[in-house]
Amino acid sequence: MRDLPPELHDRAALERLQLTRLRQSLAHAYAGNAHYRRAFDEAGVTPDDLRSLADLARFPFTTKTDLRATYPYGFFCVPMDQVARIHASSGTTGKPTVVGYTKTDIAIWAELVARSIRAAGGRPGMKVHVAYGYGLFTGGLGAHYGAEAAGCTVIPVSGGQTAKQVQLICDFAPDIIMVTPSYMLTLLDEFRRQGVDPRGTSLKLGIFGAEPWSEALRQEIETSFAMDAVDIYGLSEVMGPGVGSEFVATKDGPVIWEDHFYPEIIDPETGAVLPDGIEGELVFSSLTKEAMPIVRYRTRDRTRLLPGTSCAARRIARISGRTDDMLIVRGVNVFPTQIEELLLRCAGLTAHYQLELTRPARMDELTIVVEARAQCADRDGQGSKLQAAIKELIGVTAAVRVVAPETLERSAGKAQRLKDLRRSP
Repeated sequence: MRDLPPELHDRAALERLQLTRLRQSLAHAYAGNAHYRRAFDEAGVTPDDLRSLADLARFPFTTKTDLRATYPYGFFCVPMDQVARIHASSGTTGKPTVVGYTKTDIAIWAELVARSIRAAGGRPGMKVHVAYGYGLFTGGLGAHYGAEAAGCTVIPVSGGQTAKQVQLICDFAPDIIMVTPSYMLTLLDEFRRQGVDPRGTSLKLGIFGAEPWSEALRQEIETSFAMDAVDIYGLSEVMGPGVGSEFVATKDGPVIWEDHFYPEIIDPETGAVLPDGIEGELVFSSLTKEAMPIVRYRTRDRTRLLPGTSCAARRIARISGRTDDMLIVRGVNVFPTQIEELLLRCAGLTAHYQLELTRPARMDELTIVVEARAQCADRDGQGSKLQAAIKELIGVTAAVRVVAPETLERSAGKAQRLKDLRRSP
């Protein structure tokens, strides 16, 4: 992509820029954040100890627990009169994590989302249907500002009102949709319910993020809509959407915008930094954030760092799961994305599913509840096929319950895949 900064085409220049910016970011965090000052002191390091990028391994990690412990504004490194906007995580467990942005932060964020849209194939003048939720969630406004910065026309629909979304796509003729992949499936179901051919819409490009999704799901969306489906990566604690994006020409994993974020892969058990190409937990340090610089933030996303193909910046492999949503069923590690990959190989099953974890006696039991497609005439056979594939390829025995179409609750945002019934009274 010709409009990328020159450093993203020269690995040595990029690493020099990273080192300069990382030194500045560590100094800013140490000076303005009491948590970082205490954590650095306890680890016996100061920002001056960063003489090479490898020295970052000497610095302490930041976790979601650390952010919640300083709720709401304790991680900000600038006075509140410099904070132009506040976002927060959904807060599904414990207190939400709060993030702040200066005007400069928002401008950089918009440009990085715009860069992501261009990498994904978006161009000025295209219409973008934004179906991410607006509000404290970073998805809606992050996509909105980025699409405007890319010179696109924004249709700010937000989440929910699925029937209306379909009508607006038909009426307003957007070129691009930005949404979670699970909600795109909900829209697909609604198109079919209304008798509208999803392949006949104006949509040319889908930019999907905010949750892990499989290659099989990409293929289902692309085939069903006759569009390109591209992965955008981000998380609120680091910035929001636009930390990285796939290039539409390669679709080989999101390129991390390494001129603004320094990635590491660590062993989730020991914290040791792992070489590129080895799967582990993704960790980020911000290089340019003002309101809330982040140092070695443990994302809990499991992936690998891979060499750049479209530019000098490294890519991440598709997220295989999270270190905190991994299920251990009778000693076997199971990730929801593994289940999704297998069920989409069964022609009679949809990508709408839930994992139910129970403990009827002494051992945990896993049940996959999945919807059949409308034309599926042999639900039992499809369930048996999925059960056998899970046993063979994942190594765990799981029950499979195939239910009628439109049975499971639809997501208007991030899909809630796991229902842990072990804690139920």
